[in-house]
Amino acid sequence: MPEKEEYLAFIRNRITELRINKNISEYQLSFDLGKSKSYIQSITSGATLPSMDAFIDICSYFEISPTEFFDKDFHKPEKIREASHFIKTLSEKDLNMVLDILKRLSKNG
Repeated sequence: MPEKEEYLAFIRNRITELRINKNISEYQLSFDLGKSKSYIQSITSGATLPSMDAFIDICSYFEISPTEFFDKDFHKPEKIREASHFIKTLSEKDLNMVLDILKRLSKNG
């Protein structure tokens, strides 16, 4: 079982990853969340942790669920949402073709 410090580091790193993927600064994220300008920096530096309410706000900001936040394999949520949008419009035949391509790509990746 991971140690507490591993979880804390994951939270800090995950917020940084999501922020960088969205191409925003720590200051901008803090501002957008309605917090002080150094709020996110204090989290990513390890000085503090977000409250549960703030954590939910962070997830909402990035349009991910708390489960997705803690999923180590869930990267680039914007791209996944975009792909999902297009996938929903496909016919069954086209959806099967996309699934075949994804299966082939995952074997080669």
